[in-house]
Amino acid sequence: MTTETGIDAAARSIRLLTVDALEASTTGHPGMPMGMADAGAATFGEILNHDPTNPDWLNRDRFVLSAGHGAMLLYSLLHLSGYGLPLEELKRFRRIGSLTPGHPEYGHTRGVEITTGPLGAGFAAAMGM
Repeated sequence: MTTETGIDAAARSIRLLTVDALEASTTGHPGMPMGMADAGAATFGEILNHDPTNPDWLNRDRFVLSAGHGAMLLYSLLHLSGYGLPLEELKRFRRIGSLTPGHPEYGHTRGVEITTGPLGAGFAAAMGM
């Protein structure tokens, strides 16, 4: 038997948060958050050089979610990493006025580095960051 790591627990949490948020909103795209939960948890937990207490830190690494329709992956990561995105906002996913719109919006949600939506646009923009 293997012991669950922090990354495994975070990935499981991402999947559960995604299912709950999409069920509550009755809309959304589950594929990316469910399939990329392990990669996202490992990236935020062990690879990305970032500081949730100072999200505008000049020397931070940037996480660009090019496929914006997978926004629940990013929102779950921000919530679990301490960016101050409360669980109540995850429950309001895709609702008008929430901090968790259907596609990430720069300047709207703390920790979101770029507004994304059209597939491929985030990759091109990230090359210039």
